[in-house]
Amino acid sequence: MDTGKEILSTGNPEIDKKIADGLPLYSMTLIEGENDTGKSVITQQITWGAMKNSFQVDLFTTENTVKSFLNQMESMSLDISQYYAWGYLRVFPLHVVGFDWDEKDMQGILGRLIRHIERSKADVIIIDSLTLFSEYASTDMVLTFFTNCKTLVDNGKTILITLHTYAFDEDSLVRIRSTCDAHLVMKKALIGDKYVMVMEVGKVRGARKTTGNLVSFEVHPGYGMKIIPMSFARV
Repeated sequence: MDTGKEILSTGNPEIDKKIADGLPLYSMTLIEGENDTGKSVITQQITWGAMKNSFQVDLFTTENTVKSFLNQMESMSLDISQYYAWGYLRVFPLHVVGFDWDEKDMQGILGRLIRHIERSKADVIIIDSLTLFSEYASTDMVLTFFTNCKTLVDNGKTILITLHTYAFDEDSLVRIRSTCDAHLVMKKALIGDKYVMVMEVGKVRGARKTTGNLVSFEVHPGYGMKIIPMSFARV
């Protein structure tokens, strides 16, 4: 990693502007929201920014296969197939159909995930999403996982984790958010008779006056993200 770079750009100047020019390196970012609010879209945009700035990325996904992820990126005009072919991006699908997880299995799985991240050469780690794990893991297991991720951040990793807000009670969410250096909340807003996606900046470590910043956008196949002025949106 080029330690002269202090931020992780999303590759989209308008989004970067809302999060202090980008997310801090060596940090842990939580991206939360309900279904279909753009959590994966933001992580895909961040993946693009990481690739364009010569970082290596490991993506652990319960949302996609390798093929569907690459196709989604291409549909957003963010073609990263060459980066994937060269090994700068590695995609690890985690949702195994027909595999029965229980609490005992989950403790081992989360532990192996931490060890994999620790050994990986990747600069940026993205987990999209943690919700599936929460269905089988206790709250204490999940909190321990975040604590272990924080240790990896202290040792030079940049980690982004998405989750569905409904998957945790409020007390657990407060504790999870407190461990993170940056917190982005995804919502939907109504413009006329259609909904758009909205990203609200909860906090960004080291940034000034970013809390509460909003950016709204649509995703158009073949074009990608289109920023929508917030003056037109009602959250």
